[in-house]
Amino acid sequence: MNASTTDSPTRADVCVIACAEVFRGAGEVMASAFGTAPTLGARLARRTFEPDLVLTDGDAALMAGAPPLGTDPADLVLESHMPYRRVFDVVWSGRRSLIMMASQIDRYGNQNISAIGDWRRPTAQLVGVRGAPGNTVNHPTSYWVPNHSPRSFVAAVDVVSGVGYDRAAAAGAAATRFHHIDCVISNLGVFDFDTPGHAMRVRSIHPGVTIDDIVAATGFDLVIPDVIEETRHPTDEEMAVIAELDPKGTRRREVPA
Repeated sequence: MNASTTDSPTRADVCVIACAEVFRGAGEVMASAFGTAPTLGARLARRTFEPDLVLTDGDAALMAGAPPLGTDPADLVLESHMPYRRVFDVVWSGRRSLIMMASQIDRYGNQNISAIGDWRRPTAQLVGVRGAPGNTVNHPTSYWVPNHSPRSFVAAVDVVSGVGYDRAAAAGAAATRFHHIDCVISNLGVFDFDTPGHAMRVRSIHPGVTIDDIVAATGFDLVIPDVIEETRHPTDEEMAVIAELDPKGTRRREVPA
């Protein structure tokens, strides 16, 4: 059953659902999520269809349950200490599913969170490559882009932080063995790489968005299937859980439409 007319889901709610679906079937793995919609998606999945997901407090511990956003750290129930060095053990074992953010992403899934412009003299310095190279070659990775535009969906990223399908293939078996980019979720739709050449494809379009909107906001040619589904709406149960997890509506500030 879809959400009722009196409590209709917004596009932000649909983005949360799309993020939650990343973790469907993941089982007992550590779910890491960056951004409001991904964080809510991971907690929604834990509360509903993936109860074995392991969530962190974002600092140095594993949490019991899936508390609302903004919960006082003193009120969190922690299951285990998780120092930073242990995260690498999880990463290298492949027992992690991740939604990272992307300042830029290209047709083959190369991601940039490092710098904008020529890397030798960038016009904007970002956070650096961080753990993106190791993440992308060791466990499933997806991306969240809350502002889909030609500046974020680009023909070629300025700096490769997360490794895309073309560069993984060029690097050989060591890079491709565990490399898997599941999807890219934006405020306009969901995209994957399920094509013969691993070029980005439109998987679904969010309610109120047209394919022309997506094409105009993308700096490269997308693979567009003959039939495009609409990203699914949350159920009544899921809407109630989302409201409980985000009582202040922070998701609607990240995705205003």
